[in-house]
Amino acid sequence: MQRLIKYAGGAVTVLDDGWLRLLAGEARPVEGDILLSLADWLAGRNVVHSGRVGVWLGAGDDPEQIVDALDELPVIGIEFGHFSDGRGYSIARLLRDRYGFSGELRALGDIQRDQLFYLHAVGFDAFSVKPEDRPDAIAAGLRDFSATYGRRGWQ
Repeated sequence: MQRLIKYAGGAVTVLDDGWLRLLAGEARPVEGDILLSLADWLAGRNVVHSGRVGVWLGAGDDPEQIVDALDELPVIGIEFGHFSDGRGYSIARLLRDRYGFSGELRALGDIQRDQLFYLHAVGFDAFSVKPEDRPDAIAAGLRDFSATYGRRGWQ
């Protein structure tokens, strides 16, 4: 099971991730909280599900495709296929600043400790990591710096 680092109100919490992230085309379970790929969410947006439904975006996905449903989505995940791919930062900034998303914004995939502070600065408040990646050590990255440079970070 993935571990979830949550950062809210200056407090860091590490817990089991209760959401099941489904890959594109993967069958939905009957119940439980699920994160669907953008393509699957668009195709089955009106399908009734016993549990909460969120969406995850790949680096090449257009966040504008979900703008009309932001109030319905409790969680939006953004996939980082490789830690050096910065497109997820731009997607997060668009969702928070341009589109006004106020729900949980979750970083998924190849997340490194030295990224957490800057991921939070653009709007992420949750980070999904593998247990073997030492979530407590990664979570410490949220406190590595005390100030951002340039534009003020997301609060």
